[in-house]
Amino acid sequence: MTENNDIQKVAVLTLGCSKNLVDSEKLLALLEGKSFELTEDVNEADAVIVNTCGFIKSAKEESVNLILQAAELKRRKKIKKLIVFGCLTERYPDIKSEISSLDGVYGVEAYKEILNSLGNSYKSDYGRVLLTPPHYSYLKIAEGCNHQCSFCAIPAIRGSYVSRPIDEIVREAKGLVINGVQELNIIAQDSTSYGRDLYGESKLAELLKRVADINDLKWLRLLYTYPTNFPKGILKVMAERSNICKYLDIPLQHISDSVLSSMRRGSNKLKINSLIEDIRATIPDVALRTTFIVGYPTETEADFEELYNFIEKVEFDRLGVFAYSHEEGTTAYKLGDIVPDEVKNYRLDAIMKLQQRISLKKNKALIGKDLDVIIDDINDKYYIGRTMHDAPEIDNGVIIKTKKRFTAGAIIKATVTNAEEYDLHVEYPPRPQA
Repeated sequence: MTENNDIQKVAVLTLGCSKNLVDSEKLLALLEGKSFELTEDVNEADAVIVNTCGFIKSAKEESVNLILQAAELKRRKKIKKLIVFGCLTERYPDIKSEISSLDGVYGVEAYKEILNSLGNSYKSDYGRVLLTPPHYSYLKIAEGCNHQCSFCAIPAIRGSYVSRPIDEIVREAKGLVINGVQELNIIAQDSTSYGRDLYGESKLAELLKRVADINDLKWLRLLYTYPTNFPKGILKVMAERSNICKYLDIPLQHISDSVLSSMRRGSNKLKINSLIEDIRATIPDVALRTTFIVGYPTETEADFEELYNFIEKVEFDRLGVFAYSHEEGTTAYKLGDIVPDEVKNYRLDAIMKLQQRISLKKNKALIGKDLDVIIDDINDKYYIGRTMHDAPEIDNGVIIKTKKRFTAGAIIKATVTNAEEYDLHVEYPPRPQA
């Protein structure tokens, strides 16, 4: 029984990235540890807690709309309490003046304050209640960011970079694996800076070794690797450890030197090309994922063409594109939102069509090959999975048709029989190789 008898069932709604997801998982564990009953149905809840995203305009709008929907439930007396926290409220703490029905407005990781508002006290860490399928999870290794990219509000929201101690991370990773997690995905706002604040030097290679050496961990994936000051020592570790996915997520954002300079990325075209060459030379079968921004205020047509040609030449395995979002509080805000929306959308569409062709070409080259596939989902007709080259929720899928029975999390070897832009079709059992 909770200390606050009025609030017994709690629903936590999460928006935004995987880092937010981990924050919600920690909060859910605390609530469960305090004997609150957790529910995914807001119509059953006594209290609704919204973990918000405030990164760009579309994310802010989604957060506000979800809050307003929950506020309507409170107005109709369907719920008793409405609490919001996370990136949006860290960035805009005066949101309560706009939505008066809020019972609590807190910033990121405000676990103590949230528990207090529910009539409980925070005493210790209860771990996490996973919101992912039980066979994969995210492992957050640091909080905050020290980079000052001109378009980004994250340092103002999340604060300076703070690495978690290696022993603490490894202990959490072991616990997750013991509880059935097969795949761990390392995340931070900037994974490549790991350890510099805490140990005076990069410790990412050591962290990768120690986590990869955990018994029964099948796959380990590294996400959010910032390209500046990239610790190339990790490449040898990735090449040597068979359970480290040959996959690197490196958000480059642009390739034009003038745009990169204005973005305050701390890199240039020469360094980026050199880094890509080093990665592919050390890990020949690596899958490279990146993201780019089009329509940045200083981006000219020539800058865009340079970016387009770069993507066409490099042929990234996975790629995402975002239209520039004009965000108050960032250093780029004073530049204005110069590029018209129709031009932004045209450029975004042009790159995505290019990437579709690249992805189809790469996928067709896999036909006839045997790949390891982790099964994520099951329906009546087929299984849905991923290869080592695909991160959960954001990358390509694998369609598996077989009469064999599997459970989610099983890793099987299957033969690629057909390919689409973003999906592979595979056959199990695998075909005999010539």
